[in-house]
Amino acid sequence: MKPLRMRQVHLDFHTAGAIDDVGADWNAEAFVETLQRAHVDSVTLFARCHHGYVYYSPTRFEMHPALTFDLLGEQIEACHRANIRTPIYITVGWDELIASRHPEWLEVTPEGVRGINGPLVAGWKKLCLNSPYLDYVWEQTEEVMDLFGDEIDGFFFDIIHQYECVCPYCLRDMAGAGLNPESPVHRQQFALRVMNAYRKRFADGVRARLPEATIFHNAGHIHAELRDTADTFSHFELESLPSTGIWGYNHFPITVRYARTLNKPLLGMTGKFHTAWGDFSSLKNLPALEFECYQMLANGTACSIGDQLHPRGRLDDAAYRLIGKVYASVEAKEPWCTNAVAQADIAVFNVEAVRAENGRVDTSHSGVLRMLMEAHHQFDFVDDRADWNRYRVLILPDKVPLDKTLAAKVKSYLDAGGKIIATGRSGLIPDGSRFALDAFGVRLIGDAPFTPDYAIARPELKADLENTEYVIYDRGMEVEPVEGSTILADTRAPYFNRTWAHFCSHRQTPPDLARPVGYPAITINAAGNVIYFAHPIFDGYRRQAVKWYKTLFLAALRILLPDPLVVSGGPSTAQITMLRQSDPARTVVHLLHYIPERRGLEFDTIEDVIPLYRVPLSFKVAERPARVYLAPQGDDLAFDYDDGYVRTTVPEVMGHQMVVAE
Repeated sequence: MKPLRMRQVHLDFHTAGAIDDVGADWNAEAFVETLQRAHVDSVTLFARCHHGYVYYSPTRFEMHPALTFDLLGEQIEACHRANIRTPIYITVGWDELIASRHPEWLEVTPEGVRGINGPLVAGWKKLCLNSPYLDYVWEQTEEVMDLFGDEIDGFFFDIIHQYECVCPYCLRDMAGAGLNPESPVHRQQFALRVMNAYRKRFADGVRARLPEATIFHNAGHIHAELRDTADTFSHFELESLPSTGIWGYNHFPITVRYARTLNKPLLGMTGKFHTAWGDFSSLKNLPALEFECYQMLANGTACSIGDQLHPRGRLDDAAYRLIGKVYASVEAKEPWCTNAVAQADIAVFNVEAVRAENGRVDTSHSGVLRMLMEAHHQFDFVDDRADWNRYRVLILPDKVPLDKTLAAKVKSYLDAGGKIIATGRSGLIPDGSRFALDAFGVRLIGDAPFTPDYAIARPELKADLENTEYVIYDRGMEVEPVEGSTILADTRAPYFNRTWAHFCSHRQTPPDLARPVGYPAITINAAGNVIYFAHPIFDGYRRQAVKWYKTLFLAALRILLPDPLVVSGGPSTAQITMLRQSDPARTVVHLLHYIPERRGLEFDTIEDVIPLYRVPLSFKVAERPARVYLAPQGDDLAFDYDDGYVRTTVPEVMGHQMVVAE
């Protein structure tokens, strides 16, 4: 495929038919000069938008009624003269023009609503990818290939969703496939088949004509189900605009840590908007845009910033001054970021691989992400088909059931020397009646009889805790240790559960100190390779940021992983990642320090860069390096090398700093 560039703009152009001055200010030279001043080397351009109009000519489809020339063609020609890459955007799931003309092609919800949004909603209507509409999209894609041929660098197909549609086409085909349309499970299975069939059809069709073109099918999230059709993608673009409730600041670091295990080139995607797509005349705070792009570099991806071209066809100078400030810095850092591979010694199991999850950011994922990231650990999210043997510790967060196949893989991983931390209901068989393996070291009694209950750490976990009971707000599991297992923390019950019949004070009932300790809260098995937490601590940490949950978890992790890849004396607000390049051979450690704040009611933002000074840093390399230095500055750092670690002090972190050992 044609290689990705490092500094892309995704240039939306969803333009209503009622706007009558489309392209009035178009100037090819000014367009390209603005992109060049902003250090942009790739821009996604529109063939067809969500309103249903095309932006090129000649065409047998409907060009925007106010457009009088071949805008896309002129954009591509001007950008290619300047060596700017131009993947082409085509909408798939939303098309307002077709929705109005062919309502029979709309998705129908199980409740009978056409298009997902009702007729009075000022928003997009969802079209069914199992209807003849998909033929329409493919014919338009073919027309683009006919017109532009080898000038096409790639395609970005958007809104690749299929919900539980019960339109006549889906009812017919579900029945023909032996599925029951009344079953939500069967409807979800069929929807996945429809999306997979779409991806294969379009990827095969494009590659038959343009084998070097990049292909991406965007759904706003890299879900675990995409592994089955990963071959229909040339790369993954990780759409993640943090200033929305859809994504937030936890989405990208979770998703990138899963996507990078699928062996595809990666492109992160944020936006220059204060909020989200379509937020005209807004500018993101510079520190926020810096952080979002530098976080992409720190996790091994190229960068893409979303913008929307004004209908008149002129790029906003202020927006591109903002983008240019960030992309000038990205360009200076590229030599230490291109083809860099993220390192990890911990794997977190992606619950999407075994459960249907609503939303893009699972709370247990967010909880374990925050605990590990705040402690500067290096980790990936993995599914059931990943090679777990690359990792020293595997974490099963809160709700990972083990069927026979997955249980066998867990056993093989342990037999090969791996270690596991499981929490909550993880490790149970799918019906929840028992643990799938004796290796977990506990026997299930049932749900814990008290909630909240209280944890009392034993000496192995107590170093950073007070000698007291700590409330555990989330209902856990009642288990008993099997022979040979060791209890690392006990529970103490309250006097009684809080009910209408009896309660104490404003919140939970206090612990009954006269009662003996009860069922274990944390155990380690006889082999010393599985630690089990009886409570769903990751979900609880995400919801309430309970520091003692994190303290207990990190103490347990130190038992299994006493020598992690990175050790830092920096604060928990810092993010630290470690990557390696092979040519030249070197290790690159990224330190990021930006603090998102909930200053408004709706989302987090970043306004200031808070510098760090004299940050102690140790990281593993195979042999003593010849040099350790700051990049891109080139300043040498004094360092020691012992026990396989480079040990140095980073003099200053002003937002983002790379430390290189080579």
